[in-house]
Amino acid sequence: MIQGGEDPLYIVRRMVRFATEDIGLADPRALEITIAARDAYQYLGSPEGELAIAEACVYLATAPKSNKVYEAWKAAQRAASETPSAPVPKHIRNAPTALMKELDYGKGYQYAHAVPDAYIPQEYLPDEVRDRAGATPFYQPGQFGFEKEIAKRLEWWNSLKTRVSD
Repeated sequence: MIQGGEDPLYIVRRMVRFATEDIGLADPRALEITIAARDAYQYLGSPEGELAIAEACVYLATAPKSNKVYEAWKAAQRAASETPSAPVPKHIRNAPTALMKELDYGKGYQYAHAVPDAYIPQEYLPDEVRDRAGATPFYQPGQFGFEKEIAKRLEWWNSLKTRVSD
């Protein structure tokens, strides 16, 4: 593409999209490396900066792939557009004024850092969004790369949730 006259920054722009949409959290370093390639190209120019683009290209090609964040983003956007007036749950609303406190903003909020595991199961979605989503979270990690670690974290949080509700 470079030999054919394509702007190297256009190529990197498409690589950034690929890093976020097709690799995602299977390898979070993909985005960092692609942005670093863009910066290196902007700093060095052609032809020296082209090698950074080539390195990022190889990295992206060999990275584990997952579009799970992309799918979750689309589902969350869809839920938001279908429930545009759904209110933020009162217990997680900030209450900087006396009136807001009287209206129970922040009432029942639990500060996660105040407990040993730094996690307290609380509802964060408006009722109508939670009801639409059902028991399925928007984001469900894939089975490749770093998403395996994210799945372990989610499993651990779910075990804490179960332990708290028992």
